[in-house]
Order: sequence, then structure tokens, then C-alpha cells
Amino acid sequence: MMLAFVGLVSPARAADDPTGTWKWSVKFGDNTFEASLKLKLEGDKLTGAVGGGQNNQETPITDASFKDGKVKFTVVRERDGQKFTIKYDGMLSGDTITGKSERERDGKATSTDWVAKRQK
Repeated sequence: MMLAFVGLVSPARAADDPTGTWKWSVKFGDNTFEASLKLKLEGDKLTGAVGGGQNNQETPITDASFKDGKVKFTVVRERDGQKFTIKYDGMLSGDTITGKSERERDGKATSTDWVAKRQK
């Protein structure tokens, strides 16, 4: 009986923790590429890095938080000498984070749906 109880508790804990490697597709113009996110939750501190893009380099995330199932973080990248910021906001449900990413480009804010799957 005790083993059944432990089995029920473990998946719930995993679902409440965004730690892991996440992947999703990003479309820029006519190009689509795979992005990845490594997250680590220690206590109430969320850290990580985003990989992907044209040169597939990892960029540390900033302003990261995880509370009540909500994942939030910011990525600042530089291309051709210009910095651009993307803010991610999503809800964790099991092995999926669903939300929006927002960026400003040419003075206009754009929002894109974001669905990341945890890699096992």
C-alpha cells in the first residue's frame, strides 16, 4: 500500500518542477529552427540557458521565476551589433510549457505562441 502512495506522489512533484531540457520550433521569416531551453529550479531560484538560432550558441536567461506553475524568463541576444530581448511567459503542465514570447522589432512589439516539450 505504501508503494502505491509513493507512486502517486512522485509524478505530481515532477509536474511542479520545470527542471530539465525543453525543445520547441521557432519561425523567423521563412526559416524554422529548433530552440532548446535548459532550466534548473533550486528552492525558489530558476536559472538556465536558451540554445538555438543561427549559430546555436547558448544564452543565459535573466529575470527568471517559477511560481504557481508559471514560468517566466528573459533572453537578451545580440546579432549584427544590435541587442534584442525576448520575454517568455508560460504555464507548466506535466511535460509541456504553453505560453507567449514577446519581442520588439523595428519599434513594434510582436507576440508569438510558445509550446515547449520536456525532453526525456
